[in-house]
Amino acid sequence: MTDLLPAMAEARARFTELVAEVRPELHRYCARMAGNVFDGEDIVQDTLAKAYFALSEMGEPPPLRGWLFRIAHNTAMDFLRRYEHKNVDLVADVPEVGESEERGPDPALVEAALTVFVSLPPVQRSAIVLKDVVGHSLAETASTMGTTVLAVKGALVRARANIAATGPSKPKISAAEKKSLQRYADLFNARDWDGLRALMGEEARVDLVSRWQRRGAATAGYYSRYAELTAAEDLRAEAGLADGVPVIAVHRPGATRPGYFIRLRWEQGRLTQIQDFYFVPYLADEAGYTKA
Repeated sequence: MTDLLPAMAEARARFTELVAEVRPELHRYCARMAGNVFDGEDIVQDTLAKAYFALSEMGEPPPLRGWLFRIAHNTAMDFLRRYEHKNVDLVADVPEVGESEERGPDPALVEAALTVFVSLPPVQRSAIVLKDVVGHSLAETASTMGTTVLAVKGALVRARANIAATGPSKPKISAAEKKSLQRYADLFNARDWDGLRALMGEEARVDLVSRWQRRGAATAGYYSRYAELTAAEDLRAEAGLADGVPVIAVHRPGATRPGYFIRLRWEQGRLTQIQDFYFVPYLADEAGYTKA
């Protein structure tokens, strides 16, 4: 059994390297389907886990990019069924329309806040993100969604009209959440690692996303790692909102945007979960960020 572990680790490393190039693009799609970069990353993680398992059962792998997007689309639709309780039936949502021209990504939509897309029915959301944000062709979009080009065109017509009629929304944060975040940021900036450890509950979980997960006593090395990181980099923490989600934004010297985010979950004033996205920096590129 122990002889299998290095082989399994090597296979997973090869797979991670194989999907590295398409992963940010997958996240661009999934984040807009979910409405924020964090749930989008959860969908990406689920997508890659499904793909890794499926590849082990295949004799010959399919063309990677299109195959991963099909898995991501289905995974995102499952997510919306569970958390938005929405009907994601394609036929009921899409009217037939005439021909429309192919065009590349829409710069305004690429830069639009992720919350803009959440107001759309899931099918419209998927079509406009794949076509106007990610830049897939009509045929690629139809293949990913498991429908026809004509149906995709209909979804695009409705989605573009709905987005044009949607006004911007302002993110909110409670006073208690802001106070907790600010306390964390102040301790981080003071390099008070013992103070941060004292905030954690006994069974708190730390998820260094895309690297490892630990719980309870096994999390002890997490802040030791930060002591080393901050000695090498002058990292600065700030309380903020990423796509409306309360976060700790970590800045590097001279940068105009956060380098990455840390998401915290609290219960009765104690930290129960830390999600650290140090190794997933594209989340910061995709998120709409404001200081709390």
